[in-house]
Amino acid sequence: MNIVLIGYRGAGKSAVGRRLAARLGRKLVSTDAEIVKRAHHSIPEIVAQKGWEYFRDLESDICRELADHDQLVIDTGGGAILRTHNVEALKKNGTVFWLEASVETITKRIGRDTQRPSLTGTKSFVDEIQDVLQERTPKYQAAADHVIATDDRSIDQLVEAVVTLL
Repeated sequence: MNIVLIGYRGAGKSAVGRRLAARLGRKLVSTDAEIVKRAHHSIPEIVAQKGWEYFRDLESDICRELADHDQLVIDTGGGAILRTHNVEALKKNGTVFWLEASVETITKRIGRDTQRPSLTGTKSFVDEIQDVLQERTPKYQAAADHVIATDDRSIDQLVEAVVTLL
């Protein structure tokens, strides 16, 4: 069974995924890193050159492929849940953990990250987070087997929460 981490960017998926994989002796797979590897471009370059739809198509291919693996820790991109078939593929052989974070926490964590292109292109940074999170929250809730709040918790505390829920 795979461990699948979902949540908005900056929720802690990558950091928790690395520590969790090390603790459990599992391989970590980042869907975003796999996309970058396949496209031979950074995410901002992919989006600028080919658009979000192309990016999402690559993401769907990777989610489908990961469903056939076992004993992985999968760190998904924040929008992987936007396509129902991605969620179905990841849940086929995985337990899904939604790492939830407040707008305030997300803003602090990703404020200086230049590898995350704007999702709307028209709103302020905080407004974008609020609006996109509001849109995605029901999708995260529907996909999650377990929800873990990440605000004011260390990576080790979050890893312990996942392990306890397993």
